[in-house]
Amino acid sequence: MSNERILDTLRAPHISEKAARLAAHNQYVFVVAPTATSADVKAAVEQMFDVKVEKVNLVNTKGKAKSFRFRSGARQGKRKAYVRLADGQTIDVGTAP
Repeated sequence: MSNERILDTLRAPHISEKAARLAAHNQYVFVVAPTATSADVKAAVEQMFDVKVEKVNLVNTKGKAKSFRFRSGARQGKRKAYVRLADGQTIDVGTAP
């Protein structure tokens, strides 16, 4: 997998309280491309962070409904990947190679 494809697949780590709790259990959360598959995410994480991925779960989140002045609209939704690593392996999501 090329570096451009990896960077397109993995957009950013998702930082939240839930993600911090999951990191203690070897599970990390990333915002991924809308067209990314579980196999794409697994290959990208394994190549970028040099770890062994056990499982990948993908979740599509709906954008929030917002209004500006008298117009209603919606924010764009996201696709998140929950990545479980093998025992004994960790990722420092603050520093990516």
